Amino acid sequence: MNRRKATPASIIKAAALLRAGGIVAFPTETVYGLGADGLNPEACARIFEIKGRPRFDPLILHECSAARARKLFSRVPKPALKLMKRFWPGPLTLVLPKARAIPDIVTAGLPTVAVRVPANPHALALIKAARRPIAAPSANRFGALSPTSAAHVKNQLGGGPDLIIDGGRTRIGVESTIITFARGRPVLLRPGGLPLEEIEKIAGPAVRPGKAEGEAPPAPGCLKKHYAPLARLRIIAPGQKVKGGARAGYLAFSKRPAGRFRAVRVLSRRGDLREAAAGLFAALHKLESSGARLIYAERVPAHGLGRAIMDRLRRASAK
Repeated sequence: MNRRKATPASIIKAAALLRAGGIVAFPTETVYGLGADGLNPEACARIFEIKGRPRFDPLILHECSAARARKLFSRVPKPALKLMKRFWPGPLTLVLPKARAIPDIVTAGLPTVAVRVPANPHALALIKAARRPIAAPSANRFGALSPTSAAHVKNQLGGGPDLIIDGGRTRIGVESTIITFARGRPVLLRPGGLPLEEIEKIAGPAVRPGKAEGEAPPAPGCLKKHYAPLARLRIIAPGQKVKGGARAGYLAFSKRPAGRFRAVRVLSRRGDLREAAAGLFAALHKLESSGARLIYAERVPAHGLGRAIMDRLRRASAK
C-alpha cells in the first residue's frame, strides 16, 4: 500500500524518497501534486511518464519560503516582489526568468520558470525536509479531473507514485492563479485560487496574453482542453431547461434542478463562490463515477473565484 496518512514520520519517508529520485503525491491547499526533485531531470521525467503528460507542458516548482523561491529566478521585477510578500505562502504561481540551475525538462525549454510557495503545512514540511524545490503538477492523468483528495490520486494513478501522502481534502479546490509580467504589468496566464481582483490591488491592472496557434503553453494548465471528466460536459445557464434522464448528470451552482438525472451535485446552496470552488472537482469526480455520459454544468458568476471555476468548466467542455 503506497498511501499513508500525513504524519511527521510519513513526511520524513517521503522526503527521503524525493532525494533518492522517487515520486511522491502530496496535498497542497489547491489540489494534490505529483512531486519530484525539481533539480533532478530523470526524476522529473517520471512525472511525465506517470501522468502521460506531453513534454511541452511546463511544471511548477514548489518552495517552502519566498526567500528560497527567489533563488529559482534570475530576475524578479518589483511588482512581483510585492506579490510574493503579500500572497506567499498561498495559491499564487509566478512565471519569471529562470535561474541557470533549473533543468530544461521543468520549463519545457522556455526561458522562464513557474514557482510558488504552497500554504499547506504538510507540503511545506515536505519541501523543507527534502531540502530542495519540488516539481509538482496536479496528481492526475494528463487532461483529466484534478485531485482534491488522496482517493482521487489513487483512483487515477494507481501505483504510479512511490508514495501518496494523505492530508485530507484540499481547502481551496482549484489550482493556483498564474501570473507573469510584461513591461512591468501583470499578465494573467491562468485564473485560479487567488482572485485576480486581489492581485490587481497590489500589482495594478492585469492583461491577458495572446497565443499563436500551435504555440507551446507559457505555463501549466493553459491548454484549450484540460481538467475534463470522461463524460461530455456542456455549460448551461442556471435554470435552463435540459433533457435529463438516466445518462445525464447535473452540476448546479446553488439550486437543485427540476427533472430527473442520474446524479446531481450542488456546489453551494448559499451561492458562495469559495465553497463552490472548493467542491468543484470533488463534485465532478462524483458525477463522473456515477456513470453519466453527459454532464450539464451551470455557469457561475465570473468574478472572484468564479473566474477560476468558469475557466475549468470551459476547458473541460472544449472539444
